[in-house]
Amino acid sequence: MNRFLTLATSAVESTEEIIVLETIEKVVENPGILHTYLEGMVPNLISFVLQIVLAIVVYVIGTKMIKWAVKLVKKAMERHEVDTGVIQFLSAIVKYALYLILIMTILGLFGVATTSVVAAVGSAGVAVGLALQGSLSNFAGGVLILLLKPFKVGDYIIQGGSEGTVYEISLFYTKLKTGDNKVVVIPNGTLSNNTIMNVSHMDRRRVDIVVGIAYEADIKVAKDIMYKLAQNDACRLPEEDAIVFVDNLGASSVDIGVRLWVSAADYWTVKWRLTENIKYAMDENGISIPYQQIDVQIKQ
Repeated sequence: MNRFLTLATSAVESTEEIIVLETIEKVVENPGILHTYLEGMVPNLISFVLQIVLAIVVYVIGTKMIKWAVKLVKKAMERHEVDTGVIQFLSAIVKYALYLILIMTILGLFGVATTSVVAAVGSAGVAVGLALQGSLSNFAGGVLILLLKPFKVGDYIIQGGSEGTVYEISLFYTKLKTGDNKVVVIPNGTLSNNTIMNVSHMDRRRVDIVVGIAYEADIKVAKDIMYKLAQNDACRLPEEDAIVFVDNLGASSVDIGVRLWVSAADYWTVKWRLTENIKYAMDENGISIPYQQIDVQIKQ
């Protein structure tokens, strides 16, 4: 049996060698065959090169037209005073939609049927949707943010442990700039499904400061000091008087609070300035502010 297989294999190899040798002999005897074959390839090769060149030209012109179209859309929305976040979001949608059309056009130059591509994309849509659930959720969150407007570009928001000024609302993420110039990127899905504190949405804010004084100190004098400082602050809104009150009787201090209304832009300036002025005024009037002390006793 093994001998038979060996003989059969040898016969096949011999047949293949004979075919190859006959082909070489035909080409040598009649070189026009190779010439004819190459002549048949040249038109196809030239056509393919022209398609590539045309595709490159279409891509270059298309990208420039897309940039021009996006700028035109932005200017049109800015002219109608559309919210900055809406401009950023819609501009991104227009940009990606035009790039998709450009890609379909280039595929059409190579003879690829766009209907087939659309059908393939549609059939793969379910699988892609399952794989990109988080991204689709972020996209939907971005749409909700633009429709419901819990915040806009320029607002100072707090979400969880992150806070900062909103400077971009993109398709999937919102970018915040912190006070120390860091960038915080938060998914739109997280912002649309969780509690957000919009600090700068209102045009005015209330400054609350609580100061603890010693029990032996004169409460009336301390309240009078804090009231005058708050009432005479240059940034206090004139239609709202300052309020001073005893907030709490603590374990080692009497906590006195003061409240005044200021514009949102002046909040931190007033809070820091008033806190410092209260400390100086308390010291000048002999009112002590207690602080924690530890007595250490050493036994010998």
